[in-house]
Amino acid sequence: MSKRRDVWITGIGLVSSLGEGLEAHWAALNDGKPVVDETGFAPYIVHPLPKINFDTQIAKKGDQRQMEPWQRIGTYAAGLALDSAGIKGNKDILGNTDMVVAAGGGERDQSVDGAILTEIEKQPKPDVFLNEQLQSNLRPTLFLAQLSNLLAGNISIVHGVTGSSRTFMGEESSGTDAVRIGFSRIAAGTSEIALVGGAYNAERRDMLLLFALKQLAKNAPWSPVLANADGVPTGSAGAFLVLESPEHATARGAKPIAKLSGIWSERARRGEDGAVEATLATMIATARGDTAEGTAILSAASGAPEPTKAEALVLGRAGLPVRSVTDRVGHGLEAQMPVALAIAALTVSQGRLFPPLAGETLEKPFDAPLKRVIVTGVGHWRGEGVALVEQVD
Repeated sequence: MSKRRDVWITGIGLVSSLGEGLEAHWAALNDGKPVVDETGFAPYIVHPLPKINFDTQIAKKGDQRQMEPWQRIGTYAAGLALDSAGIKGNKDILGNTDMVVAAGGGERDQSVDGAILTEIEKQPKPDVFLNEQLQSNLRPTLFLAQLSNLLAGNISIVHGVTGSSRTFMGEESSGTDAVRIGFSRIAAGTSEIALVGGAYNAERRDMLLLFALKQLAKNAPWSPVLANADGVPTGSAGAFLVLESPEHATARGAKPIAKLSGIWSERARRGEDGAVEATLATMIATARGDTAEGTAILSAASGAPEPTKAEALVLGRAGLPVRSVTDRVGHGLEAQMPVALAIAALTVSQGRLFPPLAGETLEKPFDAPLKRVIVTGVGHWRGEGVALVEQVD
């Protein structure tokens, strides 16, 4: 049986409320001041994307116009990752670069949603009214023009990534699985290089409406998610990683940023007492292995009350320094695991952990050299994911 190969992270493209690129993020993480909009979508909070010149990665205005915001964010982040890895414009490599993308559904017609919500409470037969409105006002072509796999298609068109392509849907779990599939293929020897990641646009009222209807939207003012677990503070973000076998990277003279040593995805039975805690604790133990020296945890906890309380309980028992990704950049659903992994790889490459935030009770100072980061993420209503990022020996 062949030995599993190492998987290097040789490129990172990251955009979030903290800025774009690794240098901007490292400075902002050490500054410790989350960027939050508490008025634009009141009463809910959003971590907004800063102004970005999309022209630098998406040269054609026509390409930009036919993309929804989340597609522009993702295509831009993918371009940053290719630049970071030194393969931007290299047709020979890009032609063999596999792509695995996590993406949500198309954006909704907000005017139709608003009209239905306004009128439905006045109707003697709300179910009949709803069916009538959906039949007459819902425009399927609008949704079909924004299918999830168009993000991968746009990346392929704009950046020339023309290896195999897969797209996953399913909130946080899709982000975990997108990275897991790319990692597994390279580790198994069936792929040499892959572009993996996702994107999310939080500045859209249709998604805030869905979270509000589920009583999961995070109300202002901002507060730490692990300490309070009182709602999901969504954040606009895009993150893509270039994963590569050491042999392929070395042959082209590329150096690793960090090593992705494992990524695991599970699905506990929600509603059963202790199910999430048991699943997550087992996954952390697997990632941790026999040593805790130089190891920290980056939590991608959503802020949804029940799963976040379960995650916080496990993290409190782990005995490792903890930092919350969501406190810094918000929660990006499909993009959350790629974003967390990008920040984990950046942190490992720096060899030290960024400072704790005030009010986040699980975050403590940690000044020892950092060698490994365990990334945890429990979906806001389903799915658990854990990954391990390490320095390259």
